[in-house]
Formats: sequence, structure tokens, C-alpha cells
Amino acid sequence: MDPSTRYRRQIVMNEIGVEGQRRILAGRVVVMGCGALGSMNAALLARAGVGHLTLVDRDVVRMDHLHRQVLFDEADAQACLPKAVAAANAIRRANHEVRVRAVVADVDRTNCLDLVRGADVVVDGADNYEMRALVNEACVRLGVPYVHGAVLGAYGVQATLIPRRTACLACLIPELPAPGSFPTCESAGVLGPIVALVASVQAAETLKVLGGHPERLRGTLRSWDLWTNEQAEVRMVRRADCAVCGMGRYDFLEGRAGVRTEVLCGREAVQVRLAGAIESLETLAARLRAQFEVRSNAYLLQFEADGLTVSVFPDGRAIVRGTADPAVARAVLARCVGT
Repeated sequence: MDPSTRYRRQIVMNEIGVEGQRRILAGRVVVMGCGALGSMNAALLARAGVGHLTLVDRDVVRMDHLHRQVLFDEADAQACLPKAVAAANAIRRANHEVRVRAVVADVDRTNCLDLVRGADVVVDGADNYEMRALVNEACVRLGVPYVHGAVLGAYGVQATLIPRRTACLACLIPELPAPGSFPTCESAGVLGPIVALVASVQAAETLKVLGGHPERLRGTLRSWDLWTNEQAEVRMVRRADCAVCGMGRYDFLEGRAGVRTEVLCGREAVQVRLAGAIESLETLAARLRAQFEVRSNAYLLQFEADGLTVSVFPDGRAIVRGTADPAVARAVLARCVGT
């Protein structure tokens, strides 16, 4: 199809034009995580004509995803399709001209650089802080713009991070929250409209980068609360003492920080060493009781999720029984505990 026909409503915009659309068609975007934000970004970018999309996710579609993950449907959930595959299928139906690659994988230090290398933009669809820290390091190291976004409840934030020009994510979040200290989508929920708002801003920022309009990037961290109708915007400041973009340390990429996993010998169980000690088992147990039946004492807490038994210890260890797949164990912990 002639691009001037499919994308004519974008091309007539002075801000894009023929040259901007040509750049978008040649663009290479990696979407890290295909949940709520990631899947909506993928849909918007594919329809805008981004020529090459790589979709990365470790999870499968479930029924309780559908209220906010609008690229998927009930058939995807019933078939237990990996999110990356279901998203790629939907994109091909919407725009067969887009070259889309589905990567069903857990993003870790062994594959993150390879996934980011060659991209023009990386879009944040992650479900945990550690993955964001890892991707941020890869983007800084390779000089790739990182379009950050996050949602929880009715609250969302967005920032566009350009290596060596703006702050990086480590400037904004120098230390990751202690595991279990921060609510997750499982305990606090997500309002579908905040996903649409943040993903729309992310997609617009991505098109600005691809279309060659860096002057339109505000260099700010924006936030919205759709329940209280509050919004805020603060100027991001690049920190000279930032471990990543200031000092060139890549602790997550090089294995000095982050979650470690090991399959326990002779058992269908995975031990996960979280990024730090649990701040408070009592606080974590109280949060989880909104969704799960929790058993706890001074030494551990335990609950069932997705047919798995999860035991969390104060020193930052967790054992997930019922699987020998580290990616499955990490996914359930990220969703329920926060890592």
C-alpha cells in the first residue's frame, strides 16, 4: 500500500510530513514488556507505521489482563498464548507491512544488550523496577533513547530519557525500592484509562524521536492521578554522581546487582534471591492478603498464586514451588511481591 494513502492523516500534519513519515517507516523500536503499557504502545506504533517492532515478554495472556491490556482478547487467554506472540499476531492483522518480531524471554543481563542493540528507541512496558534498571543501563551504554512509563492504581508517570542529554532512570531512582516495600498491580490494581493515557504519551514521544524532532522533548518527568485529577511536571536533572550515566557503572548488566535464581536440585522449585532484604514481612503480608490467603510467622510468609506455592524470607530469598522455570518464578514474584 502507498504510505501516502495509509498514513495521509499523519503526513498532512506539519509536525510530521513526508520526511517524518519516512523516518517512522524506517524506525526500529523495541518494546520491553507486552503487558498494559507495552501492548498499547505496540498497537499505537504499528498503526502509526513504525517499520520494525521487536516485542519482548516472558508472560502469557490471562483473563484478568483483559480489562487493561487492550491488544488481547478472550481467545488469546483461553489459548494461554505468550503475550509477545499474541501482540505480534494482532499487529500483523492491523498492519501487515510492519516487520514484527516476538521474543518470548525473560529479560536479564545475558540478553538485554543484544535486544537493545540496533534499536532507535526502547519503550518501557516493564512490570518491575529491576528490569527497568537493567534496560536503562543497556540504553545508556549503547546510546539508545528510553521512553519510560509506569502505572499503578489510577496513577501514572512518564519520562523520555536520552543518553548523555537528559537524566537517566538511575538519576531519578538511584536505589531500587526494597522487595515487598512497594505496592504492585496485584495488590493495588490498575485503572484501565491511566494505561491509555501514559501509553499514548509514550507513543507520541517515540514518534517525536523517530521523526527527528528532539526539540519537542520536554526533558521532564510527568505524572497523573486520574482519581484525584491531579497532575504534575518536574524538570529532570542529570546527576554528575549518577552511578550509570555519570560514572559509567553497569551493575545490573555486569551481575553485581539484581535478582539471582537457581533451580533446586531434585525438586520442582526455584529459589530466587531478590535485590535486597524484605523491609517488613508484616507489611508485605498485609498487602498480599487483599488478593491471597497468606500464612506467615516470624521466619517467612507463604501464599498460593497461579498454582504455585511462594515462600518469602526476610533475608530477601523466595522459593517458588511448582515450577522449574526461573522465568515463571521471577514473573510471579514481580507481579505479587515486586522485585
